[in-house]
Amino acid sequence: MSDQTQADPQETGLTPQKQAILQAALPHVAFDGWTDVTFRAAVADSGVADGLARALFPRGGLDLALAFHAQGDALMVERLAALDLGSRRYSERVALAIRTRLELVEDKELVRRGTTLFSLPQHAAEGAKAIWGTADAIWKALGDTSTDFNWYTKRATLSGVYGATVLFWLGDDSPGHTATWDFLDRRIADVMQIEKVKASLRDNPLSKALRNGPFGAALNALEKFKMPDMPKMPDDLPGRFRQ
Repeated sequence: MSDQTQADPQETGLTPQKQAILQAALPHVAFDGWTDVTFRAAVADSGVADGLARALFPRGGLDLALAFHAQGDALMVERLAALDLGSRRYSERVALAIRTRLELVEDKELVRRGTTLFSLPQHAAEGAKAIWGTADAIWKALGDTSTDFNWYTKRATLSGVYGATVLFWLGDDSPGHTATWDFLDRRIADVMQIEKVKASLRDNPLSKALRNGPFGAALNALEKFKMPDMPKMPDDLPGRFRQ
């Protein structure tokens, strides 16, 4: 999540009314969290009619927190689009994207309160979906064109890296968050090692024998997975299986 106190509604995809309520909520979050108490105070401060505010954020503080997170993703994509990423290695692009996402934050307490909210069992699924959305936004911003099972593995892996980095960053008081960036580089290096092992296994005669043997059916089934058809899919499902 990130702090967007000067966000442009056209850049973030929020309507002016939603933007007004969200911005009015930020000063209250540090004291009351992403709660209905904050939501009611934000509505009063924003001047938006209560009925309209409830229609825009039907779940109150939870929807405020999700809008805040999504707004941070949109601003990250906007910033990445202005950078020249072509000369960088892919691992460096991923690290830069995550670092950009976190460097948009001006107040860690907003993120810490969001982490607390999404750690609750009743909101854990929403939190996981938000992190998945961030991973998806990063891959799209970096030009990912995968449509097969790799679409899922890339986002699942990056979700893990991003989530772990956020938790480390929340407790990091090193100058310029250098410890966080070192941690991020190590996590990405670990992932790259896994990818190298996977690549070597694909060319290994033993793995080819397994593909033609008892594990072939399972591997072939995995290959039938395709990226979700976003316009037609419910928003609470990560993907689909194509027969």
